[in-house]
Amino acid sequence: MELYVQDYPLHSSILKRRASTCPTSIGFFPTMLRRQGRLIEAAGGFRISASATTTLEQPGGKRVVELVGAFNDLTERMNMKALSTSSSHILFKSLKISLPILQTLPLAPDGRSPLARALSVAVVLADLQMDAEVISAGMLREVLEAGAISIHEVRNRIGTGTAHLLHESYRVKNIPSKVDVLDDDSAAALRKFCLTYYDVRAVILDLALKLDTMRHLNYLPRYQQQLFSLQVMKIHAPLAHAAGTNSLSLELEDLSFQYLFPYSYLYVDTWLRSHETGSKPLIEIYKDYLLQSLKSDPLLTDMVDDISINGRYKSRYSTMKKLLKDGRKPEDVNDILGLRVILKPSDGVNMSEVGEKACYRTREIIRSLWKEMPNRSKDYIARPKANGYKSLHMSVDVSDNGRTRPPMEIQIRTTEMDTLAAGGVASHSLYKGGLTDPAEAKRLKAIMMAAAELAAVRLKDLPSSNRKGIEIDHRDRVFRLLDKNGDGKISIGELMEVMEELGAKGEDAREMMQLLDSNSDGSLSSDEFDIFQKQVELMRNLEARDDQYKAVLNRKLQMADSSGFINHAEKSLWTALQ
Repeated sequence: MELYVQDYPLHSSILKRRASTCPTSIGFFPTMLRRQGRLIEAAGGFRISASATTTLEQPGGKRVVELVGAFNDLTERMNMKALSTSSSHILFKSLKISLPILQTLPLAPDGRSPLARALSVAVVLADLQMDAEVISAGMLREVLEAGAISIHEVRNRIGTGTAHLLHESYRVKNIPSKVDVLDDDSAAALRKFCLTYYDVRAVILDLALKLDTMRHLNYLPRYQQQLFSLQVMKIHAPLAHAAGTNSLSLELEDLSFQYLFPYSYLYVDTWLRSHETGSKPLIEIYKDYLLQSLKSDPLLTDMVDDISINGRYKSRYSTMKKLLKDGRKPEDVNDILGLRVILKPSDGVNMSEVGEKACYRTREIIRSLWKEMPNRSKDYIARPKANGYKSLHMSVDVSDNGRTRPPMEIQIRTTEMDTLAAGGVASHSLYKGGLTDPAEAKRLKAIMMAAAELAAVRLKDLPSSNRKGIEIDHRDRVFRLLDKNGDGKISIGELMEVMEELGAKGEDAREMMQLLDSNSDGSLSSDEFDIFQKQVELMRNLEARDDQYKAVLNRKLQMADSSGFINHAEKSLWTALQ
């Protein structure tokens, strides 16, 4: 019996369950043929047999699936060009150590498995483009806290850098206990202390752990949710802003806001979502429309080599601050929607001049698409700010078909302008994060940059005549790591070695080799292993899809229960916190 997989990924446990109950095919998906008990790729896609799924459900098979899937997921999210061989080895070794231990630990208090928590933290760090040492430390924190490994062992088996980050992150974790009263002054002092005396990467690791906890805080009693959220709002969200991780800061603020002021949060969230139409977010619709318009303009494309657009919604927390602090009505908040256009000028002698002309041409195109709001336009290219900041700022009215929408703010700049702005924003972030002296903010920024640059130098590959700058696909990295002798194939011995490291039996390795070895030569080629990796993606993605659907359902249920007004007690508390 064989199962056909539909055009959405199916987890292996679902496939296995359906295999026992449904003898017919399930929908249409291009197939992977099974020949003599082995899986091979056919034109168009995959067919997954029940016996193949059963093999991968064995302890050894499941651990290899997790190892390959987790490594591919993390490296795909990271900056692949900056991922050195040494970084790949660090990440791979950390996963091999972590996975078998995490899979045997009891569930966490929030109901998740320690493996799910560790991978969740690692994904946050990978999305922040942190290096392999930080991501490895994020994976190993759960193992370390369970007492299954010591920092000394981490240093010997992984490296000094990862062990150092684990040690530092524990010190940062205990920072809030250093004060008795969590007022504004003590919170600012703690943030300054962290940035001055700890590796900024350890600070970001601790912030990623805080974010993961905030995402799964429902299991705690209400008063504990509020106590934890207040600490995050006072210390960690501003610290994330000061450390330059703005996305972390915004989500920490919004999650804290949701637990501290649930009625206010629902009011703002419901209002923001009322502007959405269909399943595609409004900001994505405008982003795609603008990008298509810019790329189809011949004058602009002659001046630039690349055009990119970043979109964002104003956070719920920031929106609420404007509504309460400034006394505005929701429709008077002008930067709910935001786009940033970044232009890469064509190579040439006058790149700066060409880049400025491209910015102004972009502004003309935007004026042809939407009605500009002149009183909100700023030309920081003709008149740069005192710190050298250059950019065009404009707001446009995107209301259509009689439906009123919030104005959309658009920034236009070149890649050079964006790089300079990022440096300025970094110092400004430190300043806004609670450091009242601008000179001190710049000094701490230099310390933070030095720590990151030192890690980058340590993890960088040495020049090699064999590499020749060839870019390696993230799938091929796993194959190279398993092919320890570099002969271009994975032998049964190499497969057994890695599976034993994962705590599996040798018999599991032989079954997996029989399953994947389509030409029966006793080894796995890169093509055969690539087919396996594609199946791993199918098996792993369903869980993520399920989580996504659950989140959407919970959000809709919350909106249905929304009272539609701001609780007066919450408003008083808001006033006290401002």
